Amino acid sequence: MDCVLKNANVYIDNEFVKTDVFIKDNIIVSVDSGFRNDGGIVSFDFNNKYIFPGFTDVHVHLREPGFLCKETIETGTLAAAHGGYTSVCAMPNLKPVPDSVENIMEEVSIIENTAAVHVYPYGAITVGEMGEKLSDMDGMAKYAIAFSDDGKGVQRDEMMRTAMLKAKTLGKMIVAHCEDNTLLEGGYIHKGKYAKLHGHKGICSESEWKQIARDIDLVRETGCAYHVCHISTKESVDLVRKAKAEGLSVSCETGPHYLVLNDMDLQEEGRFKMNPPIRDESDQLALIEGIKDGTIEFIATDHAPHTAEEKSKGLKDSLMGVVGLETAFPIVYTELVRKKVITLEKLMELLNVNAQKRFGIGSSIAVRQPADLTVFDLDEKYTVNPAEFLSKGRSTPFESREVYGRCLMTMVNGNIVYKR
Repeated sequence: MDCVLKNANVYIDNEFVKTDVFIKDNIIVSVDSGFRNDGGIVSFDFNNKYIFPGFTDVHVHLREPGFLCKETIETGTLAAAHGGYTSVCAMPNLKPVPDSVENIMEEVSIIENTAAVHVYPYGAITVGEMGEKLSDMDGMAKYAIAFSDDGKGVQRDEMMRTAMLKAKTLGKMIVAHCEDNTLLEGGYIHKGKYAKLHGHKGICSESEWKQIARDIDLVRETGCAYHVCHISTKESVDLVRKAKAEGLSVSCETGPHYLVLNDMDLQEEGRFKMNPPIRDESDQLALIEGIKDGTIEFIATDHAPHTAEEKSKGLKDSLMGVVGLETAFPIVYTELVRKKVITLEKLMELLNVNAQKRFGIGSSIAVRQPADLTVFDLDEKYTVNPAEFLSKGRSTPFESREVYGRCLMTMVNGNIVYKR
């Protein structure tokens, strides 16, 4: 629909400008405070509200095909729109696993028919994500944004080396879930203060950072572009920082829950259980420092919906994973931007700009660009209520938390896909 968004604070070229945005035929045709509406054009007055380019999440689980009781591509992308996201990258732990052209095309077909926002699927690194045989990376390269065995670490060094060499020839990135299975010892939350106090089995930090260290050695050997999923430990931050200083093609992400919570914030509920787990306060502080100095370039939600029953069994027996698309911006804005830990401009880098640079996806508010944008009221205060989520998943550690920043509208290709 042709429309004009008026009087907003618009993020353009790394700064905010009070102006109007005119959209015609799905394209931004004018960013100019002098726009005159002579009638016939729908006008939205967003005085003192903020218009951002649509956010990009490089790590979500949409659960389809295979696990529709948890989420579908339709419900997951509606949740994304509700959270201000216009582009998401969908992880491959599905059924069937996208490890061949046939399997990834099944996912692509559903995306084309039901997605409310742009969805970029990952191809699996190995067949069935079993770590034993390389997937058809050649065949899937046309459709896959990158390659990942998310949910499982690739255990064998030689398999990861082979995958990196193949990815490099294809011009694709390896996106790694780093977890050394030999170090897990049946743990399910962080091996720290809370686990000791409450008699829980812990997951040591080394299970994450040891595999990152291995992979960085392989990047040095192969020259592959490499991205680390959901880092949670101070050692991981240090390893990535040093790899970047060395000039290696390495990037990483962390999630809002790792930045805002530590293990002493845990409660005996499944909504606090995810993989990797929420770590020690020293890890939390190191992650914040990594955000500030540019070591960590992405805030990704790792949106991982499960059924209410699967998340109702406490810390020990609930499945790992929480939802995040609908809370990411308000949580980070409230806890980091409003508290002056980072700027709003820095948050835009983490949610939009860096995805364009590293993954080649996302949006900008500029003339002749598709109208992929989102509008927020940064002054509205409210309480996180999972009953209001559009995701099928309701399990979040941020339930009942007071936050600022309400999404008012999200547009994809000039079409309104969410409006409050």
